[in-house]
Amino acid sequence: MTVTLEAQLTAPGSNAVRYTSYPSAPSLRHPIFIFCNASGNQKGELNAVSPGGTGPFTFSWSRWNDATRNFTIPVKNETGVFSSSVTNLDEGGYRVNITGASGYSASLTGWIFLDSPHSKAELRHFTCDYVALGGEAAVDTFYYRDINSGSRIILPNRVRFLWSSQPASSIPYPDIELNPQTFNPPLDDVTYNLHVTDSFSCTTESSFFYESIHVKADFTVDPAKGEAPLEVTFTDKSVRALKYKWIFGDDTFSNDISPAPHTYFIPGDYKVRLIVESSLHCIDSMTFDKIVVDKSGLSIPNVFTPNDDGMNDMFMVDKTSLRYISVDIYSRSGIKVYEFYGEGEILKNWEGWNGNIRGTSLKASPGVYYYIIKARGWDNVRYDNKEYRGFVYLYR
Repeated sequence: MTVTLEAQLTAPGSNAVRYTSYPSAPSLRHPIFIFCNASGNQKGELNAVSPGGTGPFTFSWSRWNDATRNFTIPVKNETGVFSSSVTNLDEGGYRVNITGASGYSASLTGWIFLDSPHSKAELRHFTCDYVALGGEAAVDTFYYRDINSGSRIILPNRVRFLWSSQPASSIPYPDIELNPQTFNPPLDDVTYNLHVTDSFSCTTESSFFYESIHVKADFTVDPAKGEAPLEVTFTDKSVRALKYKWIFGDDTFSNDISPAPHTYFIPGDYKVRLIVESSLHCIDSMTFDKIVVDKSGLSIPNVFTPNDDGMNDMFMVDKTSLRYISVDIYSRSGIKVYEFYGEGEILKNWEGWNGNIRGTSLKASPGVYYYIIKARGWDNVRYDNKEYRGFVYLYR
């Protein structure tokens, strides 16, 4: 970037410009050119063009001298030209006096500073539970001189910083805390980076590689809800785990990495906890708050229509979490036309009464039938009183 003062004094390659504020000469505003010096090898450059007169001109360059408090150190003279440049300049103040025909003269003044912000990123400390980063961030302090008194005048400069990581991980207050500490440490290996910027947009970066030691307990549940007996599959998703302890919430546990499907027989809510430990003895745990095993229940329809139209063709009770059930159905004359007893897989696969007599192809006549149902839930609730004796209407 080239910064220009009325197309008279420019600094090719400079990165920012500010202006002087001399206590002894408030009306004078000389440019201050900032060159970012990340490599440490940067030098300054100035180019001058006469603001008036008729050329060609003579350009006489000089540098500020603290001993004489003036621009008395010769730099370069160039005659018979229309513009002039000086290169390979160190920090300091520079002036060029320009003379031309018919007694023309002009003077241009500017200051040069080579800006090198500083950053240092390092690992301050780490445990199984956290990672602490250490950072250094500093910027150069620059002084120019009052051209009349020679006193030092500070050029304001401010440091800004930002921590980041690749891949991204948690860093609390990355632009506020120079030494941040995270209790959500990375599970992947990461590179931490500290980016430092100053008021002149000059930057520097420092980074280090961190090999993660951290462990995380994680698993999925399928299904998380259903009737008893409920068979639940737990799938391990843990990171860097070596030892396992599954606590299923029903007074049973397992040390397997991938335990066999676990069956919950008793209705209720269960919390499942997984505790894992890494080879470096880092420990983490995860709790799944609620596996719901439905309470037992039994609801009996009072009508069905076994006419093979695909709608309400079966006399089937609405049942939940039953340990067993027995169903006896009688005609009005007291003849048993259907019976069923089931538990376990037999109960699970029961499809109900299809309206045929005692499992034959003989169809029961339309009319009223009497049922007696007895059942017991996995929560030990018994369904065997008069509420489960009644009538069902068969229509064809």
